[in-house]
Amino acid sequence: MDVPALSDAEFGLFQKMIYDAAGINLSNAKKSLVSGRLGKRVKHYDLKSFGDYFRLVKLDTHGEFQTAVNLLTTNETFFFREPKHFDFLRDRILPDWRAGPRRIWSAASSTGEEAHTLAMVLAEHCPTDSWEIVGTDISTRVLEKAKTGHYSLDRTEDIPRTFLQKYCLKGVGDQDGTFLVSQPLRSKIRFIHANLQHDLQKLGSFDVVFLRNVLIYFDMETKQRVVAGLLRQLKPGGHIMVGHSESLNGVTSEVDIVVPSVYRKP
Repeated sequence: MDVPALSDAEFGLFQKMIYDAAGINLSNAKKSLVSGRLGKRVKHYDLKSFGDYFRLVKLDTHGEFQTAVNLLTTNETFFFREPKHFDFLRDRILPDWRAGPRRIWSAASSTGEEAHTLAMVLAEHCPTDSWEIVGTDISTRVLEKAKTGHYSLDRTEDIPRTFLQKYCLKGVGDQDGTFLVSQPLRSKIRFIHANLQHDLQKLGSFDVVFLRNVLIYFDMETKQRVVAGLLRQLKPGGHIMVGHSESLNGVTSEVDIVVPSVYRKP
């Protein structure tokens, strides 16, 4: 069976659904992406239209709503992405950490590369052993991947060789071509399903929040709501980092800029 065409009206239904669910603005240019990603589910259920699939999603049969959200969220990430932030963490934040517990939040952790990078940096440079990384994402699919700490070797390109040798295990036999982040490091990370638009008090408070390359998907109203929620969980004196192409200018007045893309809560 061929996948039916996605009409403009049907596309509008999914645009509103993912905006309401995750605050993500899908432009009209994303119509073919939505058709491609959701078309496999339309085919899976042998449905006659995307409208029929939308109705199935709204019924949430067999968790289909979360499946659709998983398919419509973007999950591009890699180890040591935008390395200046990790340099700032190492040189400007960690030297002052004496007493614990200390906590860092990877607020859109995707498949876990950012959280595992943070764990490597803390294991190497944090003056206290009393620390924890929390990674959250709206996609359950990527979180299951993140929890394994198991990646293809082609993901190691930006990991320093000393860190690779110290914190990663190269696969052999049927695991050839892959590597596993070491268990002691993985034990310091918790991955939790969370929606940044919802109440996040259950996560507790944090010393540092990484909210990188997320705000670009939100309109201003959603940016303000999401950042306000995250700042409630950030301790006074704590830092929040956004992507190098992002800014909190006009989004919040509750933080002071330290360097471009790094802010501090007074």
